Amino acid sequence: MDRHPIGDFTEISLEKIKEMADANTVVGQAITTDDGITIIPVSKVSLGLGAGGADFSKQTSKDNNFGVGSASGVTITPIAFLIVKDGSVRLLNIATPAVSTVERLVEMAPDLIDKISQLVDKYSGKDTEF
Repeated sequence: MDRHPIGDFTEISLEKIKEMADANTVVGQAITTDDGITIIPVSKVSLGLGAGGADFSKQTSKDNNFGVGSASGVTITPIAFLIVKDGSVRLLNIATPAVSTVERLVEMAPDLIDKISQLVDKYSGKDTEF
């Protein structure tokens, strides 16, 4: 079976988006200051892609008439900086604080899971202190 043009079109679009939003976009290049402090930017990347096409060849003529359209978007939002100084690492959060209760719960979930896990380990005889 012949490859349809929409497959090529979608593949090229996804490759271009992948080039824009690679791992270096999420965790940026380190910046070292004169006094030895290293600053690493951290960003949130949101991607969206929509594509569609129509094959008119069967309806109008024997020619391969094909139409395609697409839209894509990339949003890169800085959310934090990792600051490395004298062997210690600190996270400086610059993202807007959670507004709704649901957003706060989502932000608190990782810490809550860690605390519950430590409690369970403590009472089951496992010691997981770092």
